[in-house]
Amino acid sequence: MWRVTASGKVRLTGTLICATERECDVIRRYLPEHIRLTRQEPGCLSFEVTQSDDPLVWTVEELFADRAAFDAHQTRTRMSEWARQTAAIRRDYQIIVADRS
Repeated sequence: MWRVTASGKVRLTGTLICATERECDVIRRYLPEHIRLTRQEPGCLSFEVTQSDDPLVWTVEELFADRAAFDAHQTRTRMSEWARQTAAIRRDYQIIVADRS
């Protein structure tokens, strides 16, 4: 879901929802490198993924300077080991982006 904000920044919030503890193990294995690479991306202002009180649910909070930075992140992520290894894990995200028109 995309919503308009006034700031020009792009914020993603949501959850990764694991079906099994094995999926959580996959997240634990591949998440540190995914975080490291994402935080190095130009325009990444904040990137946090933390396990919630429910051990099968992970909270995701991302903030990028603009749509171009967010799109570049999405492009890199689609080609990453993180994406390959976590493809089966359910994601429930909301994305808020400024209208540049």
